[in-house]
Amino acid sequence: MADDFAYLNARVRARRAGLLKESFFQEALDLPFPDFLRLLSETPYGQDLAGQALGDVDRAVERTQARLVGDLFRLVTGEAREAVRLLLLRNDLTNLLAVLRAKATGRPLEEVALLPGTLKEGLWPLLYEAQDAASLAQLLAVPGHPLARALRQALRETQDPARLEALLAKRFYEELSQGAKGLDQPALRDYLALEVDAENILNAFKFQGESLPPEEVFIRGGRFLDRVAFARLLEGDYAVLDELSGTPLAPLAGVRDLKEAARRLRCLLLKEARKGLNDPLGAGLALAYVKEREWEGQRLRLIARKAYYGLPRAQVEEEVTCS
Repeated sequence: MADDFAYLNARVRARRAGLLKESFFQEALDLPFPDFLRLLSETPYGQDLAGQALGDVDRAVERTQARLVGDLFRLVTGEAREAVRLLLLRNDLTNLLAVLRAKATGRPLEEVALLPGTLKEGLWPLLYEAQDAASLAQLLAVPGHPLARALRQALRETQDPARLEALLAKRFYEELSQGAKGLDQPALRDYLALEVDAENILNAFKFQGESLPPEEVFIRGGRFLDRVAFARLLEGDYAVLDELSGTPLAPLAGVRDLKEAARRLRCLLLKEARKGLNDPLGAGLALAYVKEREWEGQRLRLIARKAYYGLPRAQVEEEVTCS
């Protein structure tokens, strides 16, 4: 293994060549499900496509992403390894939140879209079968995962599912931000700080009207949204978003609901991550690649559902497009 970014970025460049072109998605949007499967089988996802059902597409996406992203931090050592580990830890959080929601609603684990992270694939069924969130935290503590500590801290403060998610993300992101500050990687550090801003904006929309103290769910470590602005947005003062002109969050001007905020944040975060392509000697290249693959997987799952259920193109096109 190599203790620098040269080897890592050489591997990333090779894998970026396999990202699906925009023309693939434009063609796929007009195809019925059997033809979509044929088109997908001709891509790197084809070797993991083991059937012709909608669930088979999801599993192919999950397996391909694990193969092309999940091993990156194991290819190198030192600062390069830690930088990629921080990126994939973010996916562990997303996966954990999805598993907690699935457990609460009785949704099978097979229907949960898992992203490539640092946890071994075989651990997720055990986490899903855990008796409760506290037991789940104990399982996470076995590999020494930081999410174990974050989940325990959140459980001490609330049992409410929505607030638990917010508190878990708060504890986790604040620890992640501290880890990023210890690395000499400005592209990665600035991007993760922007993700903190995004989480704060989404939390402000989610908890509007609930009269909770802002400091309970406000995450420290952002770049452009301080606690005062967060409190204003939490109270429904949307002028906060209009005041973000001149920052990467400028596209949020005029947003008044959670769904639209989430859509615009998804696209602006992808745009910011792609700026890492200008950082060929550091973690930026890996950052761009990890987020591009994540977006690719999201698009494939949505288009597969459009094709499977015969939905109109206009119904999903906006959700799978970022200019």
